[in-house]
Amino acid sequence: MKAKDLRELSAEELAQKVRETQREVSTMRMRKQSGITVDNYGKIRGMRRDVARMLTIASEKEHK
Repeated sequence: MKAKDLRELSAEELAQKVRETQREVSTMRMRKQSGITVDNYGKIRGMRRDVARMLTIASEKEHK
């Protein structure tokens, strides 16, 4: 998700999106560890970066 789009979200929506993405990342990690094939392992890395981007934007909003 683009930073521009994330900045338009409210703090509550951003927090919810962080929780959903983190939950999805953990689910994909568990599938990978248990041997279940995942469609795209590279997606995990991208989702982790999205979470970091969301948390950065949330922190920026908090300090303003």
